[in-house]
Amino acid sequence: MQTDIDPRILIGRKAFDRDGVKIGTVDEVYLDDATGDPEWAAVRTGLFSRDAFVPLEPSRFDGQVLRVPFERALIKDAPDFSVGRHLSPEQELQLYHHYGLDLPVDPSAVAPPDRDFGRVAGSDG
Repeated sequence: MQTDIDPRILIGRKAFDRDGVKIGTVDEVYLDDATGDPEWAAVRTGLFSRDAFVPLEPSRFDGQVLRVPFERALIKDAPDFSVGRHLSPEQELQLYHHYGLDLPVDPSAVAPPDRDFGRVAGSDG
């Protein structure tokens, strides 16, 4: 995803899977502490459902909606981490593995073991 986009504009936007099926609404955006780049989005998958973490790369934001290149079932089965907290490096690795993504090659894009991934306040603040 373009890193020059203000991640706050993603909050409240609809997210769709690779087949154009609505996943839900972006609740929060998580930034890499080392780079400040948007890394993950927490997408509310339903009124009484949990948030599912989706990678912002290779997802695309077209100015209106977030398009995630994975099928809805895979997204809904993503590891369940508490929203509103930092993602630990171990949690991030689990998410990369779940989506079958390679870790970023740029060493500054991967937090060292003692770093966390921050977040941009979501719909709650």
